[in-house]
Amino acid sequence: MSYRYTGNTHTRLRESYLADTAPHPTSTSMDFPAQEHGRTEVRLLKRLFFPRCWNAQPLVRDDAAVLDDLEELGRTLYTGIRPYSGGDPSGTVDRVLDRLPAIRETLKTDLEAAYKGDPAAKSHLEVIRSYPGFHAATVHRVAHELYEAGEPEYARELSEHSKTITGIDIHPGVDVGEYFFIDHGTGVVIGETATLGEWVRIYQGVTLGALHFEESEDDEKSLAKGYKRHPDIGDNVVIGAGTKVLGPIDVGDHVSIGANSWVTEDVPDHTAVYISEHPTQERKYSE
Repeated sequence: MSYRYTGNTHTRLRESYLADTAPHPTSTSMDFPAQEHGRTEVRLLKRLFFPRCWNAQPLVRDDAAVLDDLEELGRTLYTGIRPYSGGDPSGTVDRVLDRLPAIRETLKTDLEAAYKGDPAAKSHLEVIRSYPGFHAATVHRVAHELYEAGEPEYARELSEHSKTITGIDIHPGVDVGEYFFIDHGTGVVIGETATLGEWVRIYQGVTLGALHFEESEDDEKSLAKGYKRHPDIGDNVVIGAGTKVLGPIDVGDHVSIGANSWVTEDVPDHTAVYISEHPTQERKYSE
């Protein structure tokens, strides 16, 4: 068996490229040193989502060039999914490729959130090429599509590869809203059943994890699967560095959680959570 794409995503993607306006990168004359990230899927996704930024300018000029990259991506996805599916995954591959233009538009909101949310960001181009949080978002949004299409194992492969590059561990099951930004990112962990609303900003060392686990009814040595374990995060939420938000709790809209907080209960809308009494720092000088 082999895979061939017969949809119109190549045309819709190229229309999307041509619709880009400043401050998004619009020049087709940029040329960068090659960056290899070890997986064909990631290389192709970056080219297809932001061709001007990854030395793929022919995609902006020619539908056929887009189709070539799409078909290479499709064949790679097909090969990766098939050992897990045990059958012909062409339908799943079609679904993912058909969704790429919409995912690209969502990634442009993530790009905006990163640029607006980080005083150190000098350009959208810098975010696309340099920010680990944006890399993680790019891979996650495709991995989540695979997860939703019933291919969680292969989706997890992509997520794990992204973690090795970025230090950011987002399970492909996580449902993430638009304007998502992880700043710095090292040590961020987001568990499978978490959900995140729009305009969520997360800093390094944050865990959105489980507080307790249920045991399997069939095997006392196994943990149960398929139940809600992780928090739901609302819209316009900032979660400071080192914070742990644990359990199937609700964090409302317009919430700010300060660094190194430990949150295990619901947080209402329009609430600030922080450590009220910081430990006293002591210093001892040797003579």
